Amino acid sequence: MKIVVDRDACQGHGRCAVYAPEVYELDDEGYCAITEMLVPPAQEEDAISGADACPENAIEVID
Repeated sequence: MKIVVDRDACQGHGRCAVYAPEVYELDDEGYCAITEMLVPPAQEEDAISGADACPENAIEVID
């Protein structure tokens, strides 16, 4: 599974990192620091929860 983050859409709410801090790293300003990442199978559920928590829908989950 892969996640893709639209950094232009990210508003720095940080909800993704609350649900999956091991997947979603935030920069110094609170924005998601990654743009694309292959998610290890053991972290897929957390990554999906983090994506679902984004109020801006800035995170796309690709199977």
